Amino acid sequence: MAATRYRRFLKLCEEWPVEETKRQRDLGAFLRQRVAQAFREGENTQIADPETCDRMYESLVRIHSNYYKNKYPRLKDTSFTGLTVDDCKMILATDILKQMEDMKKGTWKKLREKFYAKKPEEDSK
Repeated sequence: MAATRYRRFLKLCEEWPVEETKRQRDLGAFLRQRVAQAFREGENTQIADPETCDRMYESLVRIHSNYYKNKYPRLKDTSFTGLTVDDCKMILATDILKQMEDMKKGTWKKLREKFYAKKPEEDSK
């Protein structure tokens, strides 16, 4: 039975898209990592709690298939901010978030990072 569960999780991982714009924060990549950890021995892995494993799989399938999006359709495809889904995806991209973090830094901190070889955190120690 563990072999069947393993194959189902593998199929789900293959179908789940990986968003390259969300490096180290992508749900698809995280899912693949967790499946690899949970099934270290592949089809020969012994599952301690099969019911929990099945519930987890079913929950992931509902997320992947947009079950709740289809069950509870929205009137508009925007959020309270007025942004569309594509706008939100663009804003949440890792590169954009990094640029925003850099913009938040003060002038003094930017100058210190530019001219000092060591990090400012090391100065305070």
